Amino acid sequence: MSKFKIVLVAPEIPGNTGSIGRTCVALDLELILIKPLAFDIDEKAVRRAGLDYWKYVKLKTYENWDDFLNQEKPEKDKMFLFSRFATKPLFNVLITKDSYLVFGSETKGLSSEVKSQFESQLVTLPMNSEHIRSLNLSNAATAAAYEAIRQIDFS
Repeated sequence: MSKFKIVLVAPEIPGNTGSIGRTCVALDLELILIKPLAFDIDEKAVRRAGLDYWKYVKLKTYENWDDFLNQEKPEKDKMFLFSRFATKPLFNVLITKDSYLVFGSETKGLSSEVKSQFESQLVTLPMNSEHIRSLNLSNAATAAAYEAIRQIDFS
């Protein structure tokens, strides 16, 4: 069974985090939140989006990016960081059970520092229309999670 982790760096919209938490419960995944958070994780909006599932989310929080790296100690090649500016599609990487799918905030994405630190690990989801700047964070995380499930559990 797949046990990769979903990581949200500085999420801003509680409803997105709640929806991603719900996906994590559905797939039995851990959700990692890296501060700063633009909301309280006990906030009603997070619980509303996560419905009555929020209490089942396997949740970890870290004070900042360095705290996350120091405590989790992820292998660099197991980290997949999402950016609309990446050129490598998610479908062209190998996701394994010990992978981390990392997403930045809704309005800023991942910092340039983080992206330069893991430049070879930047991936994107295809967007074929010039009229779209980005995908909704919860939609992107869910799409990525199901691709990871496909690769791990059905390979």
